[in-house]
Amino acid sequence: MQTIGLVGGLSWESSAVYYQELNQGVERRVGGLSSARTVMSSVDFAEVTALQEQERWDDVAEILGRAARGVEAAGADFLLLCTTTFHKVADQVEAAVGIPLLHLGDVVADEVRSQGVDRVGFIGTTVAMSDGFFADRLARHGLEVVMPDPRHHELLNSAIYDELVHGRVVDATRRRVLSVLDELWDSHVGGVLLGCTELELLITQADCELPVYPCTTLHVRAALDLALAQ
Repeated sequence: MQTIGLVGGLSWESSAVYYQELNQGVERRVGGLSSARTVMSSVDFAEVTALQEQERWDDVAEILGRAARGVEAAGADFLLLCTTTFHKVADQVEAAVGIPLLHLGDVVADEVRSQGVDRVGFIGTTVAMSDGFFADRLARHGLEVVMPDPRHHELLNSAIYDELVHGRVVDATRRRVLSVLDELWDSHVGGVLLGCTELELLITQADCELPVYPCTTLHVRAALDLALAQ
């Protein structure tokens, strides 16, 4: 089993999901008392979020790159960024280390395209929805991405930063987010990407008739495929 490097703290709720799903995945695949070989460096979410709000992306990249180098030094064979929003600096982080980075966008696009879907909706943070970095990565794989109307961005951003990163799952918020998904469905998408780990705490496939792609779950699955490859 290869050692999976994790840059976490983006938020700690997201990191906990990654850690839990990686270990549950190894237990299912290997059995017995097996668990995932992981190394995590967890950064201060408040610090990097403040820098992101000031659009100081080079400073964000330096912090995450330093965390990635620590993970590499601790023996990681490859790297995951436990976040969607901060994949904006993924190329800079990958350049800071000598191990490969398993890019979330590549993993998600491969899964969606394998199911014959070429047009998807996306919900996430305001940065991930309004900045083209993630949609552009998906477009490299021939995937068209439809974002929610800008009037919904504050709702989604608030659900993430004011509730979900603090572990608060609110039914009224779920209903409002599902109404956004209904609008995306009206845009003739073949599914919707849950483009923030914390959104997977709020929305599941059982809540929605439109196919839902939980990006973190797909990221974890691909990491396990790589870590356990013979």
